Amino acid sequence: MMVIPSIFIPEDWSFTFYEGLNRHPDSIFKDKTVAELGCGNGWISIAIAEKWSPLKVFGLDINPRAIKVSWINLYLNALDENGQPIYDGENKTLLDRVEFHESDLLAYCRDRGIQLERIVGCIPQILNPNPDAMSKMITENASEEFLYSLSNYCALQGFVEDQFGLGLIARAVEEGISVIKPMGIMIFNMGGRPGQAVCKRLFERRGFHVNKLWQTKVIQAADTDISALVEIEKNSPHRFEFFMGLAGDQPICARTAWAYGEAGGRISHALSVYSCQLRQPNQVKMIFEFLQNGFQEISSSLDLSFEDDSVADEKIPFLAYLANVLKESSFFPYEPPAGSIRFRNLIAGFMKTYHHTPLTTDNIVIFPSRAVAIENALRLFSPRLAIIDENLTRHLPRQWLTSLNIENAETDQPSADVLTVIEAPRQSDLMIELIKKLKPQVVVTGMAQFEAITSSAFEHLLDTTRAIGSRLFLDISDHFELSSLPSPNGVFKYLAGTSLPSHAAIICGLLKNQVYSDLEVAFVISEEESIFKALSKTVELLEGNTALISQYYYGCILYELLAFQLADRHPSPERGCDKAETVEMIGFSSSAISVLDTAELSIDDKENSLLHMDVDQSFLPIPSPIKAAIFESFARQNMAESETDVAPSLREFIKAAYGFPSDSNTEFIYSDCPQSLFNKLVLCCIHEGGTLCFPSGSNGNYVSAAKFLKANIVDIPTESELGFKLTENALTNVLQTVKKPWVYISGPTINPTGLIYSNEEIESILSSCAKFGARVVLDTSFSGLEFNFEGWDLEDSFRKLNLDLRVCLLGGLSLKMLAGGFTFGFLVMADPCLVDELYSFSGLSKPHSTVKYATKKLLGHREQKAGNLLDAIGKQKQILGNRSKRLKETLEGCGWDVLEPCAGVSMVAKPSAYVSKIIKLDHSYKDASVYEAKIADSNIREAILRATGLCINSSSWTGIPGYCRFTVALTDSEFEKALDCIVKFKDIVF
Repeated sequence: MMVIPSIFIPEDWSFTFYEGLNRHPDSIFKDKTVAELGCGNGWISIAIAEKWSPLKVFGLDINPRAIKVSWINLYLNALDENGQPIYDGENKTLLDRVEFHESDLLAYCRDRGIQLERIVGCIPQILNPNPDAMSKMITENASEEFLYSLSNYCALQGFVEDQFGLGLIARAVEEGISVIKPMGIMIFNMGGRPGQAVCKRLFERRGFHVNKLWQTKVIQAADTDISALVEIEKNSPHRFEFFMGLAGDQPICARTAWAYGEAGGRISHALSVYSCQLRQPNQVKMIFEFLQNGFQEISSSLDLSFEDDSVADEKIPFLAYLANVLKESSFFPYEPPAGSIRFRNLIAGFMKTYHHTPLTTDNIVIFPSRAVAIENALRLFSPRLAIIDENLTRHLPRQWLTSLNIENAETDQPSADVLTVIEAPRQSDLMIELIKKLKPQVVVTGMAQFEAITSSAFEHLLDTTRAIGSRLFLDISDHFELSSLPSPNGVFKYLAGTSLPSHAAIICGLLKNQVYSDLEVAFVISEEESIFKALSKTVELLEGNTALISQYYYGCILYELLAFQLADRHPSPERGCDKAETVEMIGFSSSAISVLDTAELSIDDKENSLLHMDVDQSFLPIPSPIKAAIFESFARQNMAESETDVAPSLREFIKAAYGFPSDSNTEFIYSDCPQSLFNKLVLCCIHEGGTLCFPSGSNGNYVSAAKFLKANIVDIPTESELGFKLTENALTNVLQTVKKPWVYISGPTINPTGLIYSNEEIESILSSCAKFGARVVLDTSFSGLEFNFEGWDLEDSFRKLNLDLRVCLLGGLSLKMLAGGFTFGFLVMADPCLVDELYSFSGLSKPHSTVKYATKKLLGHREQKAGNLLDAIGKQKQILGNRSKRLKETLEGCGWDVLEPCAGVSMVAKPSAYVSKIIKLDHSYKDASVYEAKIADSNIREAILRATGLCINSSSWTGIPGYCRFTVALTDSEFEKALDCIVKFKDIVF
């Protein structure tokens, strides 16, 4: 074998490596495609080809002279003394089996799409404490020395393993993931200086099963300076592993080894050969494809090492799915309030496949949690008396559990919350006895484990509640198993043969996962269409939405369970109908009926074919730092509490953006969505006997939610000449007539108009509130996307007016960060009495630790003025500003009077030219029916929808007579289609 000085060949390393390769059975390389990294003079590649007859061996090295020498050595071994090829038993020569190529690790194979079955490498581990060393060597250009050092890969590789001298191997492993076939094997030689645990973890955290093939000790090279390792030990708890000579069996740290070496002693370290194979290759490949697509900086947070295989079986597929969603989608899609259509389909598929229960998406409503589902159901019906399983009352409002208003069904105070809850034992015979005696209007209960196996207890509950006239909500959370072998379940046995009676619904909370504790969603099953629709609207009104990524997570588990199931070749058996006569049941509460009939809520869109200019969600591309934060939050393991503590970052954020003061007594309360926090404030207002004061021109969903919750509401007039802004005079006139006022203010950006309250305007409004002792709900949820506005500075106003205890700051990060379906709501309060009151309404859908981690990360980017995030937000503000101008031009050209916005994602306009015009459609977009109407405020939304498929908000949503709302944060293509729809509507009408 030929060797020259510029080729790095650590003989002990390479011989040990070959000994490790020999530990494999002969079939390991037979007929396989192999790559050797850092092939040097090529002897290992040649030896592999000669001994094991692989299909092809690619010897790769970054050193061009090493490649030349390798080719020479190949010919020396492939030809006999007469220069003739030497053939093996398969009539092939080494020249057929081996190639050598200059390549930075696996670049040669990656760039040519070569898929490998084996990757082997005896790669140097040299810690370089000086990141500039490589560039310095290049400028010196001392050929032999430079090329020798190049073979050593002295430069840092950008991996956490750099600090242990393993950065190059880490990069090789990650590059290998992209080119190795699913069942492929990687084999690497690794010095044991960092410690065996560190060496193994390098592979395990990247999703590999690891097997140590061989281990020996070698003398530490005399020219290797280990002082950098001493520095690492000095600044961290890690200890490297060396030995005193080859005979030493007790490890010593780098500092001791350095001192022993300086004194003339010989130090050694372990040298091991590791074989590793991906545990879930296709999914791990998907994860690393995402990371290498612009997200390499978060790879150090990835940890795919699991002691429990069942945890790996849940987490790795989900991370792969999430990576694919973030890679392939530039935004989170619009999903209806009932929940992700895909997720509901998967639940229905699981029920049909595993429990033979034929459900559809229209039988399933998704909620943030079981507690939220129960509370929303109770508020929907607002029964005089409800009996609730004692295990399910923990998150219900305290007032419901202390009331004894059982007899009186009516009250002189229509806004009073008179619902009374009686706690009951879970055992069905005791529950049934209570139902018969107390005759409640609603029953919510679970089932004991021994009763859940058969359907008899469930049927008894159905019969009893039907006879009494009670609505039944049965909780099966404790008995629902996301498993390929679920235990027998009596409720599902019943549903397999009989449809669910109209007075009954099933509640199921999904919490029992192996990976993310407390990550919860829930679903409610009802086969009664009116109940399904009403429950869906309660989600929209009271919660805003159910966290989309939580739905993705459980959807991924369901998908995996369904993926290996064969389609049922037998038709579903005919289900019987529950024909028993039912006495009259309690209907929806009067406030619920009023709101559900009149509130302008989302339009049912099963085919996802409508254009939505009626939702407060951004469909613009999500900035890369946000995608990175989302993925990193789910990839991490063992987060420290400080990493999910959002309060310090929020404190800085609200001070910088609004000058909002906070101190150690300030309470920060979080939720999945600002809307659920707002609704808790509404309940506090009701309990305090207060009156909610909304300016004309406020968020329609918030106003409808307050009505649904039976709040006393007063409208504060606003004027078109002032852009429908709240003024001090108008506010004063109302506050003079109202007791215990709560004033709602959207700002700095006003939703729906997109105008802005200046610092002076908001100070005058707050001054008026302070004069009358009004509480203020300052809603910043729709702010942060101002086109030319720096924000508020309210610190002086708060100090002068002594407002700290009277103002609640409500906010969210979804629109501020243009994060689409990633949502986070916060509420900042300083009044301890109000804080206690809010916590008494305990059923908040709180954000999971992953959401808080990502939120803290993103707030940190803003605080540090990280270029990538701020540039992306700045660019998208510009897009929104340009969109607003184009929409204004289009609307004005089509006969609308437009109020030009200064910020945000929405604008309002009045269809002046259309009022009293007749529209006739032979084929309605909505349902293909004939449609004819005289256009008015009350039907303009319906007319545009039927004519074009475009969804907007009408004046019943905006609260401004005659004015409709349009949102502009659509995808590029959908925004263009929306403009076309506006023009099309004009052409149809005129």
